[in-house]
Amino acid sequence: MQNTVIPSTKLNNGKEMPLLGLGVYDMYQKQAEQAVETAIEIGYRLIDTASMYENEREIGNAIKNSGIKREDIFITTKLNNTDHGYEQALKAFDKSLSLLQQDYVDLYLIHWPIKEGREASWKAVEKIYAQGKAKSIGVANYTLPFLQELEKYSTITPAVNQIEFTPWLFDKKTFEYGKRKGIQLQSYSPITRGIKFSDERLKELTDKYQKTPAQIILNWNLQLGVSTIPKSSQESRLRENYEAANFSLVAKDVELMNTFNEDFRICDDPIIFL
Repeated sequence: MQNTVIPSTKLNNGKEMPLLGLGVYDMYQKQAEQAVETAIEIGYRLIDTASMYENEREIGNAIKNSGIKREDIFITTKLNNTDHGYEQALKAFDKSLSLLQQDYVDLYLIHWPIKEGREASWKAVEKIYAQGKAKSIGVANYTLPFLQELEKYSTITPAVNQIEFTPWLFDKKTFEYGKRKGIQLQSYSPITRGIKFSDERLKELTDKYQKTPAQIILNWNLQLGVSTIPKSSQESRLRENYEAANFSLVAKDVELMNTFNEDFRICDDPIIFL
């Protein structure tokens, strides 16, 4: 899309990552493949999948069929909860790489901080990084207690922490810790699956900017420097989300949205794994 430029961020290891990408949770087979092909045609260059999503092969197919140079696509995948442990994590990564039909991924994340094997899994992820098979590594669903624990045994600071993060789930402690430590925050389920679109405060902003609720929320992420990976398989929604980078919320409206917090979650609270 000619007029839309997606901003990027420089991770703590110097690698560049687009701030806006496509999440492919709950997409399967041809739907997943078609969604990624369409997204890449529109201009998306960050594609976020996971072993847990059972669509890595289709994502790999779409990327190979796109005609876009590999170095211009940023691919993320994640370690499944059933694959924690040092040797298991190494094997799981190799399987993901094979399904994706790639020599490397741009970002490999531990998907959830499950109780058993967190430390061993991180050591495996560090090895994968040292081997160059993942250009950057990080974690997902690591709220503040898990990040503080990780700091005790890690030799590499995670480049990215992907968590559920919205104006209605404004995890200020995790957000600020990441900023201090140079860990890029990335939000999943950023538009609350539409559940909060009826919020009157949000409606006032959609009227003011003449943008959709999704665009306002996604732009809020971008203004905060938060990477975001909204999911959609519909071309119209893919375009709508992509165009969220076409305008800028003013600072006072960003600050207003920072006050929307209700601790509203769609997914599990990671604290259950402590």
